[in-house]
Amino acid sequence: MSDVTAPTVYLIDDDERILKAVKRLLGTFGHYVEAYSSAEKFLERHDPDAPGCAIMDLDLPGMDGLAVQERLATESVRRPVIFLTGQGDIAATVRAMKAGAVDFLTKPVNAACLLAAVSTALERDASSRKEDEHRRMVEQRMASLTAREREVLSCVVAGRLNKQIAAELGTVEKTVKVHRGRMMEKMGVRTVADLVRLSVVADH
Repeated sequence: MSDVTAPTVYLIDDDERILKAVKRLLGTFGHYVEAYSSAEKFLERHDPDAPGCAIMDLDLPGMDGLAVQERLATESVRRPVIFLTGQGDIAATVRAMKAGAVDFLTKPVNAACLLAAVSTALERDASSRKEDEHRRMVEQRMASLTAREREVLSCVVAGRLNKQIAAELGTVEKTVKVHRGRMMEKMGVRTVADLVRLSVVADH
């Protein structure tokens, strides 16, 4: 498994010269690279939990680059992908970009363009992982609520006052205040605005 503190650039290309040249280039700029000569070898060793991005040749033997991209998506792996191709196929470019590819570069690849694409891909990966971590945190907090606290949360998010919540739930305002206080504490928020924001995250 890769060091989680250092993003991995997964490089997949059946051309040994490309593998060596791109790996050397990225290594010069401080990137950690794992190189594979086929999609199958990449998928066999790929760690979806490791941060990073993938640079793939579009025309790989066996499973091609687009098929790998689709396979990762099917497995809910949001790995940012940069495609390399020697053909410049417009239809394939459109399909790859629609599927979320970061960039589509033609060979021989321009070093500056590749480095910029890798930088963008790594930023996208870091951002999505941060969002996923935040979502998991919110879900854990939501799961810690009792059934009554969830009811109170729904009412608070809907903008109801304690008195209105008490009437709706068939209890007294004092009890609602207790449930509301415990719910806000478990959710780690102090304001209704913050609670609403967390509720939106939980609903997505």
